[in-house]
Formats: sequence, C-alpha cells, structure tokens
Amino acid sequence: MADIVESVAEELRPEDALRRVGYLARQPILDRRGTVFAYELLFHPLADAPPGIGLSRESQGILDVLSFFGVERFTGGAWGFVNCDLESISQELFEGVRPGMMVLEIPPCDEVTGSLMRECSRLSEMGFGLALRDYVLGDPRHSLLSLAHHVKIDIDILESLDWPKLCNELCDTQATVVADNIHTHDAYRRARAAGLKYFQGFYFCHPELFPNGTVPADRAHHMQLLRELFKDPLELKTLVPLVSRDPSLVLRVLRFVNSPMCAMQNPVTSIESALVILGDRIFKRIAMLAVQSALTQDQSPELLRMSQTRAMFCANAAMLAGLDPEEMYLLGMLSLLPAMLQVPMDTILPGLPLRKEIHDALSGGASRHRCLLSWLEALESNDIAECEAIAGHYGLSKNAMAETYLNALQEVAKESVESRGDGC
Repeated sequence: MADIVESVAEELRPEDALRRVGYLARQPILDRRGTVFAYELLFHPLADAPPGIGLSRESQGILDVLSFFGVERFTGGAWGFVNCDLESISQELFEGVRPGMMVLEIPPCDEVTGSLMRECSRLSEMGFGLALRDYVLGDPRHSLLSLAHHVKIDIDILESLDWPKLCNELCDTQATVVADNIHTHDAYRRARAAGLKYFQGFYFCHPELFPNGTVPADRAHHMQLLRELFKDPLELKTLVPLVSRDPSLVLRVLRFVNSPMCAMQNPVTSIESALVILGDRIFKRIAMLAVQSALTQDQSPELLRMSQTRAMFCANAAMLAGLDPEEMYLLGMLSLLPAMLQVPMDTILPGLPLRKEIHDALSGGASRHRCLLSWLEALESNDIAECEAIAGHYGLSKNAMAETYLNALQEVAKESVESRGDGC
C-alpha cells in the first residue's frame, strides 16, 4: 500500500491535489495563554471528486494534500491534528506522508484489534503523534492510551458524573487532554477551571461585551483611524497626525515603503511622503492590519490570523461572485471587530462611513455582498452542507471556492512562519 500511495502522489500535480481534497475546514487548538498550539484539519471531498485508488475519496484527499504540502503549509508551523478514519490506518495510508508536526486522530471504534494496535505502534515509532478522538469513560480504545499523546474530550463531559472517574483513568498516562467544542467563554472558563491545558474551538471569536456597550476610551484612537481609512480619497491632513501617534503603524509604514518591494533610491522618513508613495489601497491594508494588531494585543493571536484569512479569501474570491475585491477585503477584515473591541457590531458600524451594502453585510443580513463571508463562516464551523447551499444559491463554483480558501490559508500560514522568523 505504501508503494501505491507514493506512486499516486507522484502522478498528481499540486493543483490536482487541492482539487481532489475539496473542502478543508480548520479549527484552532489554543493553550491557556490563548496561543495556538495546533490546528485540527478536517477534509471533505467534493461530491464530484475523482475516486481514490482502492481508497475512499476522503482518504485519498487527505493523502494528496499531505503528501504534497505537509501540514505546515496549512498550520503556519503549528502542530496539525488530522481527522482520519480506521480505513486510512489499516491500509497504511500515511506510510508515504512526512510525520513531522502531525497528530493522527484515532476515531471511536467498537474494539481495538491486534492489527490496529500494531499499526498505531508503528505510526508512533515513525514520528506521528496520536490522539484519541471523543474519548469517554469505559472507552474500548483504553488499550491505546499507552501510545496516545493526546486525548480529546467533549466539553459536556465536564458536567457529568463520569468526569472525576475519567480524570483518574487519564492521570496515569502521558496523554494530555484537549477540550473540544469550546465555542463560548463560559465553556472556556469551565474547561480551564477543570485544569485542562488545551482548548479547541472559536470561543475567542465571540466577545464578552463591555457592560455599557461603548468602545473603551483606550481604543477610541483606533476607531478614529478606522473612520479615516474608509474615506475615499484619504485625507492626508487628518490622517497623518493620527498615524504619527501610533508607533507600531509608523514602523509598519516606513518599513514597507523602504523595503525592496518599493525600490526607493533614498530612505523615506516622512509619514506623509510614505502615504503618497504607497497610495490609498496599499496604505489602507497596512494600516488596517496595524490597527487590528493593536486591538488584539491582549487577546489570542489567532483572532488576527483568522481576520487576515477571511480578508484574503473574500478578496480573492470576489470575482467568483462579481463583487469588488477591495470591499470584500475590508468586509473580511472587519467581520471580527466585535471580538476585538468587545462591543456589538451595531455599536461599531455607525462610526464607519461604509456603503449600505457593506454595512448590511456586516450586520448579518443575507445578500450577495455577504455570500463569501457566510460561506467561510459555515466552513469554519465545519458545516459543509451550508457551504454547498450558499454556493448553489449564488451560483458560485464549489471547486473554485474551496481552492481559493486553501490558497488563502496557505498564504496566511506562510506569512505567519516568516513573521516568526524575522521576530515581527
């Protein structure tokens, strides 16, 4: 089977691999500081994807993508948890895949056969991490605990009488527990209070709102900057003093304008000169990223990365829906502002000079201007049926949408790796 895996990978091109895998949903796994420890990668083949050679479409899709790219292309250097099935393990699917930074999730099963135990042991020896998905008290996979690096539990088990007994069972192993389905701050607090170390879910995207529902005073400067950034054209007389008050933004602007990309003969040290050289479109993107970096400095870094991914996807997929790429970029970037500012979207929007269509899209109204963001939100929730329903309703190519998201994911992951390397 390993020979088949390698020969299949050699015959495919990277674009064929992306096309065959179809949908890739990604969910972050954060540590107690809110830093990304890993991402779970969930693969879903398109209905018309070509069948695998002796494998299911899903297993073939996993093989294609991981053989070509490895998990690091989609995780920015973090660990990648791969949601696999028993078939892919029993058929030695992962023999031709690089094991570095990859954790294979073993699904629930009725019994652990001798062959499954041997394959898991061999995968561990090859360098793969192993995780037991949806583990419960009295789980038939108990014998695999000696090989497991991680055990994933559903948050609801913390409220059951089984939890103390399960704790006793797991405390004698080397496996760390990952709490799954942590999508609210209440769930996060419960898991953290239980002493757990890792949390999978999107709780950081759902804000705990400030009591008075107004933007905090220490963030008013950034809101003022945002308002100015949406003016067309930009008003330098008002914008330059605002930019000059933000050291991080000054650094970003001057570093970019003096980079080889701009090929300036003499160093640019004036903010006003830099804005003229860069032009409105480039400056808006740099400034937006700087503002959001400032807003998220006390929150999970994943919030900013997720915002970047949304912005890049929406901009690149805009032509598929007949929409303006710059407006779609802003829509993606702004979609997580409530979590960043910890106030409702309807408190933020009145201060931003946006077109009615974009205003309504950010408010959550269903429309063509929101179809790309809605599609992506469904994918983030691993709701593939909703993705397909949205694509069908607005006449969007399923293949093109899935491929555009994969490309956006890779691009943001690449930037994440590069920023770690240069200390940014």
